[in-house]
Amino acid sequence: MNPIETVLDFLDRINKRDADKLAELMTEDHVFIDSLGNAVRGRENMRAGWRGYYSFCPDYWVSHEEILENRNIVAVFGAAGGTIAANGKLPPENKWRTSAAWMAVVQNGLVKEWRVYADNKPAYEIIAKSKPPAEH
Repeated sequence: MNPIETVLDFLDRINKRDADKLAELMTEDHVFIDSLGNAVRGRENMRAGWRGYYSFCPDYWVSHEEILENRNIVAVFGAAGGTIAANGKLPPENKWRTSAAWMAVVQNGLVKEWRVYADNKPAYEIIAKSKPPAEH
């Protein structure tokens, strides 16, 4: 697979919400960097991270509108969204969508680095509304 095909497969596996299949496309020393700059290192740590995220947002999805490639670096521009779970349910008011971009570094047909660029404010606002008020 060329780098764009690898990234398209990675996006497809994100949308299938199968952390094991997604991990198959990661290098052992894979690095995930979220939109706040937090990094998670290692395929197994990210397998667990995706499992946790899919339980938090079970219908998470990504889409792409534009893809650019420069050798082994692929930039993707699109959107992401889903519904933040509350007590095992997906309330309609917890649905979110935001523009997003990703940068992937591909090495030997696997994703070595996955970096997210997105405005997380819609999801943070839902999380803030669903937290019980603090007791004094």
